Amino acid sequence: QVQLVESGGGSVQAGGSLRLSCEASGFSVRPYCMAWFRQAAGKEREGVAYITRYGSTGHADSVKGRFTISQDRATNTLYLQMYSLKPEDTAMYFCAARAGSTCDYGASLFPAWGQGTQVTVSS
Repeated sequence: QVQLVESGGGSVQAGGSLRLSCEASGFSVRPYCMAWFRQAAGKEREGVAYITRYGSTGHADSVKGRFTISQDRATNTLYLQMYSLKPEDTAMYFCAARAGSTCDYGASLFPAWGQGTQVTVSS
């Protein structure tokens, strides 16, 4: 059974940092693409960062230079290191995984999702 479990969310003040983790299990084949999405209250889900099986990454313009996606293949764990957090980063953060040969922010193409971890940034 495929499972993605996020952790590491919390409440911080603007300028602070957090590191989110997503433990993946149950995959018969390592996913080609893993990504972080976020959804703020009343807004649509948006892609934050993605990483391919081979380590290629992409980051949304809104987080470039502040957030970094990475993975530990030995432990099947996905990370999102977040620095210089802003109130507008407040959202539920989800990790997602998919097979295939492309990697982007197409949320509808990801069949596997975690339950989410809340990040709240106060000014």
